[in-house]
This record gives sequence, C-alpha cells and structure tokens, in this order.
Amino acid sequence: MSRIIGIAPVLPDYAYSQLEITEELGSFLTADASKRAVLARLHAGTGIGTRYTALPIDAYRDLGSFGTANDHWIRVGTDLAERAVRHALVAAGLEPADIDHLFFTSVTGLSAPSIDARLIPRLGLRPDIKRVPSFGLGCVAGASGLARVHDYLLGRPRDIAVLLSVELCSLTVQRSDDSMANFVASGLFGDGAAAVVIAGAERAAELGIAGPEIIDSRSGFYPDTSDVIGWDVRDTGFQIVLSSGVAAAIEANFEPDVSAFLAGHGLTVADVGAWVAHPGGPRVLETFATGLGLPESALAASWDSLNRVGNLSSSSVLHVLADIGAQPAATNGLLFALGPGVSAELVLLRWAA
Repeated sequence: MSRIIGIAPVLPDYAYSQLEITEELGSFLTADASKRAVLARLHAGTGIGTRYTALPIDAYRDLGSFGTANDHWIRVGTDLAERAVRHALVAAGLEPADIDHLFFTSVTGLSAPSIDARLIPRLGLRPDIKRVPSFGLGCVAGASGLARVHDYLLGRPRDIAVLLSVELCSLTVQRSDDSMANFVASGLFGDGAAAVVIAGAERAAELGIAGPEIIDSRSGFYPDTSDVIGWDVRDTGFQIVLSSGVAAAIEANFEPDVSAFLAGHGLTVADVGAWVAHPGGPRVLETFATGLGLPESALAASWDSLNRVGNLSSSSVLHVLADIGAQPAATNGLLFALGPGVSAELVLLRWAA
C-alpha cells in the first residue's frame, strides 16, 4: 500500500483570539446591536479559542472587490503552499525534484495558472511533474485528496506524490451580510494549509520511512443535500451556503457508511484505534461521536485542533493527522471528512508496530 512519509501543517502569520475576531467582524457585518449579540453568542459557542488569518484583522473592513480578495488568495496562498511543501519534503527526506505527482485543492480562491503550477519555478519541481488542481470539494477535499492520490499510486508504485491543500477562508467574508449562515461561518472558519508526501508501495519499501499506510477509501454522496453546504458565487465573491441539515445528513448516512466500509476489511468500530475526524464544528463532531458510539476522548485531537485554529476547510483533517502523529503500537485509523453535496470520504489507515 502507499504510505504517508511526510506531513506539514502550516498557518499564516496573523493570529487572533475568537473574541478579537468577533468584535472586528461585528463592526462591518451588521449595525444592529441585537444581531451583534447573536453573532457574539454564536461565535462563543464554537469551541474555538484562536484563529489565524491571511491578512491583519483590520484589513478586512475595506477588503474591496472579489478580485482584490482573490489576488490576496493567490499571493498569500502561494507563499503558504511553498512553505508547506518544503517542510513536508524535509520530513520525508526528499527533494523537490523527487515529486512525480502534485494534487492541489482549495475552495477559497481561483487562479489559472493554479497555485500548484506557480510552485514549479519557486520550488524547482520537474517540468514533467503531473498536476491535478481541484476546486469544489470543500471540506472533504483533504480526505478525498489522500484517497485519489492513493488511487494514482496503486498504478504507479514507484512514484512520489504530494497532496497540497490551501484554504484562506477569511478572504471569503461577506461584509454587510447579517444572515445566520454568514454569522455561523464567520465564527468557524480559519486560514491554513498543509502538504502531505505519499510514497507508492515499492518506493516506500525502499525508503523505509515509518508512517501510516493508506489501505483503502470509500466515497459517499448523500441524496437531497445539494443545498445544505457550499457556495453561492455572487458579485462580492463566495457567499456561504450552510444549514442545520449537515447534522441531519450525518445522522442518516454516516454510521452505515462507516460500518459497511470497515466490515469490508473485517473490522468494526471497536477495531479503530485512531480517529482522524474533520473538525467541522461542535455539532458536527458531536454527531460523529454519537452516531459511531464513541467516547468523547476518541475525537480529542479534532476538538483540540478546532480550539487552536478553527475549521480550516480541506486543510483541517490533515492538521489533525499531523497532530496525531505516530502511534505507540500497530493501529487501525479512520480519517474522514464531509463536504458540499453532502459528500463524504472515508480513508482507512494502518500504523505498523
């Protein structure tokens, strides 16, 4: 199986407490004092202590047009991407020229050439590198990216691939939008990036680097949920679509998907020792745990990541994977996330003894 041999979570330079962010956003999201009180209550209930932003906090008052915000996404995002890939390669003991395949994902900005292409001269990547930039998977893309890279490496067992996620959620903030969806989203999402180096089975055996194997993956698309989470693209940029239907979709579909997936490998929930859950928010994590019958401690790494950095969209589950790190004994792991659709991705991992 392919093996994860290096991972690097990175964050922008600007960090603020949740209270600081709430006070700043309140100044331009609504002039209504009663609605500001609702905003403060929603933000305080997220379980988030700190978030990182692409720009200084006061720059968001007059961020300007969608085009201006997107220019910041390209500039800051490319810098974070370069840092993440460099650090991940150091962790794997490899050089930029060793990368055969680069899978890039983001749902918070657009560019052509894409950020992965912009990295070729900056990192010294080979001109024959295979690239797959992806947009639209949203929060599920960290898990889906691992799965699709693994699919590629099954046919290229001597190759080295990198999954790169860059999400600058703060640049999508909609000023003068006092909708409940915008209030909730403005309290949850943060900025960050991550790069993961994955080696095909033959190359991994040669390198002899410890790290979890990717055993298998399962995708799910839940019916009648296209209006539950996503973006509406407007003149002002990306306007959040977010409803309480996320929890309902998890309750109706997630446990059967997990149980069937594990059963295909002769496993049950009790056989999973490492849970790598996307920290979508308190309600999402609680619904994951309740549906699977897990104790609160099982998702401790995800709760901790939510507190320290917020929901980083597709980068979040990769940050949690980095936080979990090595396991003290042979362990089965399940990494998972949800995204627009509602869609789900489950990735079965195995840490060797």
